[in-house]
Amino acid sequence: MKRPVVQGCCLWISGYVLAIYTELPWLSWTTSALLVAALAAIYVLRLPGRQPLGALLLVVIAYGYYQGTDQRNITALPLAQQQQVGEAGSEVTLLGRFASPVTIDGDRASFTLEAESVRFNETTAFPLGGESVQVSLRLMEQAQQAVASAWGRGDALTLTGTLRSPSPARNFGGFDYRRYLRLHHTHWLLSAKGVDQAQVQPAAAHFSVVQLLRWNDELRAALSRRMDVIFPASQAGFMKSMLIGLTDDLDPDRFQQFSELGLTHILAISGLNIAVFLGVCIWVLRRFRMAKETYLLICMCLLPFYVLVTGASPSIVRAGLMSMIALYAARRGGMKEVLHILAVAAWAMLVWEPYFLLDVSFQLSFLVTLGLILGVQRVTHLLSPFLTSPTLRNTLAITLVSQAVSFPVSIYYFNQFSLLSWLANAVLVPVISMIVFPAGLVALALGLLYIPLGQRLGLLISWLNEAIFWITDQLQQIPYLKMIWPSPSIPWIYFYYGFLILIYVLWHRIHVSATDEPPIMLDRSSGKNAKKRNVQLSLLLTIGGFLILLWIGYTPNRFQRTGVVQFIDVGQGDAILIRTPYGKHLLIDGGGTLSFRKAGEEWKNRKDPFEVGQKTLVPLLKKRGIHRLEMVVLTHEDADHSGGLQAVIEQIPVKQFLFNGTFKESTSVTTLFSTLVQKEVPLLPAQVADWIHIDPLTRLQVIYPLETNQTEVEIVKEQNARSVVFLLEMQGTRWLFTGDMEKESEAAVLAYLQDHPGLIASDRNSWYTARGAAATKDSSSNPYIDVLKVAHHGSKTSTTLEWLAYWNPAVAVISVGAMNTYGHPSPEIIDHLMNAKAGIFRTDRMGEVQMEVRKEGIFTRMKLAY
Repeated sequence: MKRPVVQGCCLWISGYVLAIYTELPWLSWTTSALLVAALAAIYVLRLPGRQPLGALLLVVIAYGYYQGTDQRNITALPLAQQQQVGEAGSEVTLLGRFASPVTIDGDRASFTLEAESVRFNETTAFPLGGESVQVSLRLMEQAQQAVASAWGRGDALTLTGTLRSPSPARNFGGFDYRRYLRLHHTHWLLSAKGVDQAQVQPAAAHFSVVQLLRWNDELRAALSRRMDVIFPASQAGFMKSMLIGLTDDLDPDRFQQFSELGLTHILAISGLNIAVFLGVCIWVLRRFRMAKETYLLICMCLLPFYVLVTGASPSIVRAGLMSMIALYAARRGGMKEVLHILAVAAWAMLVWEPYFLLDVSFQLSFLVTLGLILGVQRVTHLLSPFLTSPTLRNTLAITLVSQAVSFPVSIYYFNQFSLLSWLANAVLVPVISMIVFPAGLVALALGLLYIPLGQRLGLLISWLNEAIFWITDQLQQIPYLKMIWPSPSIPWIYFYYGFLILIYVLWHRIHVSATDEPPIMLDRSSGKNAKKRNVQLSLLLTIGGFLILLWIGYTPNRFQRTGVVQFIDVGQGDAILIRTPYGKHLLIDGGGTLSFRKAGEEWKNRKDPFEVGQKTLVPLLKKRGIHRLEMVVLTHEDADHSGGLQAVIEQIPVKQFLFNGTFKESTSVTTLFSTLVQKEVPLLPAQVADWIHIDPLTRLQVIYPLETNQTEVEIVKEQNARSVVFLLEMQGTRWLFTGDMEKESEAAVLAYLQDHPGLIASDRNSWYTARGAAATKDSSSNPYIDVLKVAHHGSKTSTTLEWLAYWNPAVAVISVGAMNTYGHPSPEIIDHLMNAKAGIFRTDRMGEVQMEVRKEGIFTRMKLAY
């Protein structure tokens, strides 16, 4: 058997994959242990057919090992108490120890608690056995930042707060925080207010694993503080991320820019850092004339500490393990097969933590490394007829291989790809890896010895960084080269790698034939030339199939002829995405995060605060493959409707922007309109006019505001009463979108429609004919709509009985935040809707609500069961 370790690792991963997508409850750690004994017996007894049988058993053993781990990943809290806590939360007191350093960001301190017990209002305490709990402590005064910063890993803690279950994904394809925490063996969140809720007892100073990790935390914090002094403030976060893996101070905009250009691996500690670190160590030790065995042993001992100092992410752990194995092999003259070393590292990590397989850092690190091992030398050889420079040939091969191998995983998680990514990597990676990173290490070392010396070198590095940032700024501004990809399916990814391998094999055969090497297969009937033509034809067909695959992956819903209205859950706000039957996309509002900061509370501001547009809405739009928005409708300019649109406008092309024709004086709204003007997006003040046709089956009609000043923009502070209200007809269905309109606005619209009966009912008879049996309500008295978006999140300031009686909706959707402090939706409005016999859908209880228009009618699905 060739490469048994590699094959065994692949079989082990196959078992994990089967366990992830299927479930066999009878397979567990116990059955895996029994099968390990059986596997050993098969090989000891040298039974016939042991290799295929052993391979099958290894897959089943891995299946049971993963499932056994997953079955034990549960909370120790009794079921009755779990039900008492739920997502609403319950007041408790936790006793335990800090299991992570404390991170201070504005008015929030966050850390992981290793909980020993939990006490509810009763006197009984329930043991948790060291279960991890994620804690968020709100700081009430600026002085509390210093108090929380003094806490460290291993300190005993008694903390009173609200314990709750993490929220699952509330939108289709959205980030699942509950699943994320579970994969990190965490099942509960605790939120508390003020350090006075915490009683902390410093840990005793004695050598232990916890104390070692605490020293590592303190070392990382000390290095971070020193780098703040060495490097300019605007670049300190960038250098921290690159040198020691600290991303807390990294500029979010810079990270977004590097992400769009496919350069995030530069900001992640990985094999490059290990290689430079080992190179420096070996160079220094050899200057002391140490024997090879000695300095290799010293480097092996230093690597674990370097991995810890740089954060021990899966990518750096992989690189560290591989380097330690390679150093050991070089010292003993043993295993030198790089694939074996990679397989041993992967196997060891997956046995230690099976959930690593689901970590994007683990996946990309091993995939790219595998691709570089298998592909660079071969691709370099294939490029030799076209490029004479060995350096250029090798650089291009590394870039092409890493880009091709990482592409499907990157778009699966990040949903974007720049056509300039290969150029950015080819130009910037050598500069950063060969100059900036080593020089940064030297500057840090010198700064630890003598700060002014480190600062001088840090200044030189900052000039080079400024040049790098200028290049990335220019590359990012080139239009039409940033592509948004929907998350591909798992079969699509398999086909992608299959086509990639087949293209390489066929290209290699043509190249071998062109160099007059012996043919791979002897074709006596047609000879060598005919064989070459067949291979060339096969290559062309394979490339064609590969391009079709990419085309399908880029627009998987190209031929879908159904309209979909998606009421996205953005908390207390509105964000509605519409896909028309011809693939046009409209976005109504963008949600937003309300801020209640007062003057003098700037210390509460966070470095990377949660913003609905950036953290929720834009990722969802990208994941669904929204390449362009045909129209964005801003019903009004309150923050819970307009705030998230800033990120949308910045990252997704918009054809036109419809708004209420007014302006609300605020920093965020000013920035939004400035960005729209800068990007040359047409601004359309809403007005009652003719129908706006979106595609052959979709059109919309503005019915409020009734009059818009076309010559100048009016400044309006209170925006609810000026909300854009419009009727949408799509594929024989009618939808009414109301923003946050109020009772007075509703009365004005009803009066206007009674005076202008032909405005929205010009083809009413034909519409009812098209609807047929689906139009079950009385169509002779009032207009009929299929779906009403209830105004102002169900507030009692709108949705009057007269409004409902006029429109006679079949279904009502309320976009409202879970556990909001406003009491929305009002019980009175719920009663109105029930009396109108309208079906009610609510995002606070159901999460995202999607309604698909088919020939048979409207089909609805909800993210959360209710």
